[in-house]
Amino acid sequence: MKHPISMPALSDTMSNGRLVKWLKAVGDPVKHGEVIAEIETDKAIMDVEAFRDGFLSGPVAAVDAELPVGETIGYMADTLAEAREEASPVPAPVPKGTPPMAAAAAAPAASSAAAQAPRPVQPVPGARASPYARRLAEQLGVELTRPGSTPAPLHAADVLATALRPPVPDLTGGPPYRIERNTGFREATARAMIASLSTPTFRVTAGLSLGPLIARTKAGGGSLSVLLARACALTIAEHPLFNAAYTPEGIAHRERIDVGIAVDSPEGLITPVLRDVGRRAPPALLSDWRLLLDKARSRRLTPAEYSGATFYLSDLGMFPSVYSFESIIPRGAAALLSVAAVQGEKALCTLNCDHRVVFGGDAARFLETLEKHIGELAA
Repeated sequence: MKHPISMPALSDTMSNGRLVKWLKAVGDPVKHGEVIAEIETDKAIMDVEAFRDGFLSGPVAAVDAELPVGETIGYMADTLAEAREEASPVPAPVPKGTPPMAAAAAAPAASSAAAQAPRPVQPVPGARASPYARRLAEQLGVELTRPGSTPAPLHAADVLATALRPPVPDLTGGPPYRIERNTGFREATARAMIASLSTPTFRVTAGLSLGPLIARTKAGGGSLSVLLARACALTIAEHPLFNAAYTPEGIAHRERIDVGIAVDSPEGLITPVLRDVGRRAPPALLSDWRLLLDKARSRRLTPAEYSGATFYLSDLGMFPSVYSFESIIPRGAAALLSVAAVQGEKALCTLNCDHRVVFGGDAARFLETLEKHIGELAA
């Protein structure tokens, strides 16, 4: 008997997965728990383990194919003879970046006017949608389609998401171009940044004395990122609103300070999270950070290692020409500190804040306290 291997949901935000490579060939014996394939999620590359003993059987999904969560990527056969038998083809992969429904804005346009015009509702045979979703789609001019061989029912939320999607830029009047397919990593970053734009923010910039802290880091072989995260955590302990988050029900006050530190990986931005920074000593934090950094650079972070930060830190001080910059606050945090290159003994540090949680005076006091703790850690 053959048992389907499904595309697993390896994170809460994962809807599709890209098959990076097979570690077993068709006909190979496989033990329960053995890694048989690698899947690219929206943020990392993760292992797929066999759910039973048996033999890997085809047809298997092609390397670089992208499939929705739950689709079949291959089979596990009970016997070698069954593994070598032919089976029905694996469903065709979903093109990278394909939205849940094809909206008018996603269709190639002959002119900018055509790109902006809504297309009529043309349900594809077999597409399923709730009655309310169909009425809403008709009112908004959204085409009810969903790729995939076993489409899930479309709901009003799908229709609204498509209707609110920004229009595709009109490139027809410019020079020739080519499309490079987005990675899941870049798509996830784009979604997170767009979602963050709904946060009302302000920023306050201060020149902080980082020279002595950098000198201590170089002399002791430590990590400036870890010491800055520690200084931020000590500051947050005195200004706890910077560890809070806005929710429609009220302000969520967290009992632990978890700092997400931006890392410039080969695929793009990722933020490994140092846990309980306020109560742990720098040596323990440094040990954790080195492990996180290695995993971030090889794209082996798990969702538990890059999710749930309560405060964020972004340091571009390694680029001497970066005089000042600011960053976008991810959802679920009240503030993010952006640290530029040191000019003399000071660096311009910009604190971006959620104005629903903290105010200008709070930010100014935070930065003053932060400079005090930076000085203490440098001593």
